[in-house]
Amino acid sequence: MKVYLDNAATTPIDKEVLEAMLPYLTEKFGNASSLHAWGREAREAVEKAREIIAKKLNVTSNEVIFTSGGTESNNFALKGIAFANKDKGKHIITQKTEHPCVLETCKWLESIGFEVTYLDVDKYGMVSPEDVEKAIKKETILVSIMHANNEIGTIQPIEEIAKICKDYGVYFHTDACQSFTKEPLDAKKIGVDLITISSHKIYGPKGVGALIVREGVKIAPIMHGGGHEFGKRSGTENVAGIVGFGKAVEIAKEEHAKHMRKLRDIIIKRVLEEIPKVRLNGHPEKRLCNNANFTFYGIEGEALVMRLDARGIACSTGSACSSHKLQPSHVLLAIGLKPEEAHGSLRFSTGKQNTEEQINYAIDVLKEEVENLRKISGIV
Repeated sequence: MKVYLDNAATTPIDKEVLEAMLPYLTEKFGNASSLHAWGREAREAVEKAREIIAKKLNVTSNEVIFTSGGTESNNFALKGIAFANKDKGKHIITQKTEHPCVLETCKWLESIGFEVTYLDVDKYGMVSPEDVEKAIKKETILVSIMHANNEIGTIQPIEEIAKICKDYGVYFHTDACQSFTKEPLDAKKIGVDLITISSHKIYGPKGVGALIVREGVKIAPIMHGGGHEFGKRSGTENVAGIVGFGKAVEIAKEEHAKHMRKLRDIIIKRVLEEIPKVRLNGHPEKRLCNNANFTFYGIEGEALVMRLDARGIACSTGSACSSHKLQPSHVLLAIGLKPEEAHGSLRFSTGKQNTEEQINYAIDVLKEEVENLRKISGIV
């Protein structure tokens, strides 16, 4: 049996999404910036997708800026706000468990004269709104806190943080790549200024995402050229990808999240009850509907991943962007795990395509392989 449980890394393209994209890879090949019929046809498709995404987040269409994906959107948010508002100040606040593309961008900004405060998190990976408020000073121009963690699934109190930022006149950005369409996200209700979203986490194509930039936010483009995307992000639009992104958002349903949550709960319950010497990482309640991250004491996570892979099961030792690195996960270290404990951790992320039969098979195999590896290491 083949069981794909690495949906936090990427999801398969939904058949409806693929069908919607195909015409724009063949006969409807126009450049969306061209004035002729082919171009107008492409432009219409792009704007339709933009409207679908805007409606989902309760923003206006001109606040949706298409990009190549989550990494570019996060870079755009941090660098764009930094460059456009440096006259006001050069201080940015984030947390230690952010995605590497946020942390590495912050480090780069530090190298050119900006100041960054990296907030600690608690044992569940939760950042404190009080700590955010304490860190804000006169020179602060941006707070960037992800909505839900890509490794351990912890959902942050972004509504509280957004209110604090508004009170102090500081822009607030959230990376919602993992949570978009899975958890409620109303930009107006929350009061967030910038939101990063990505297509390939929600059964759309890779290589396309968006940055939501609310009306009135002062941001500088980091891609220069023909002035595409309202002058904020130059580059010929990925029409087929954008169409696919829009379709993925359109067909996302609340019942999908409920299904993923049900399967996630089966994983958590069986693993904690049936496998000894195991710890659930992340918040026990405030966590993504499809995330289950565990530490299996006394074994190497990489070895366990390979053994599961040999038996048709896909999971991850951490975020997909850093899974080839030998260093322990910065997220797991931040929540208090020792390096050897972090190396023994696995992430299972369910998808709408998974079944209970697949989940139970995966856990049965997991139990066997954990026991086998512990025998090898001398831990019973």
